[in-house]
Amino acid sequence: MNTTGAAIAGALSFLWLGMVLAISFLEAPLKFRAPGVTIPIGLGIGRLVFRALNLAEAVLAAVIIASVAVSAPTAPVVALTAVPAALLAVQLGIVRPRLNRRSDRVLAGEDLPRSRGHMHYVVLETAKVLALAALGVILLTLLAR
Repeated sequence: MNTTGAAIAGALSFLWLGMVLAISFLEAPLKFRAPGVTIPIGLGIGRLVFRALNLAEAVLAAVIIASVAVSAPTAPVVALTAVPAALLAVQLGIVRPRLNRRSDRVLAGEDLPRSRGHMHYVVLETAKVLALAALGVILLTLLAR
């Protein structure tokens, strides 16, 4: 794999990783603990933040894929590039629409039990974090050779 492609994809993998860790594992749970933040306000903030995060993730995924594709990648790099992109696609195509429908109901005043959809999202986020870390490390390893 050429060094320019590896450097770009590696840097963007770690940027994406940092964004997911900061938003999904810090901001999202903490906002509901802030004084005065009600469930509807937290849901509204979460929708805005995750819409922006997911847009940034889609752009990062596209640039990483393009960088890897034009760089004569190894099979492990191709696999590790595909994993976070596929996880993001599942989140955007399946989990997020369900969470949005549920939050619409909560915002409309329905009293609903705790959602399992959020746990699915967290599991996917955790897998994505691991995949992005592995991708970044393997790309750094290629650069060090």
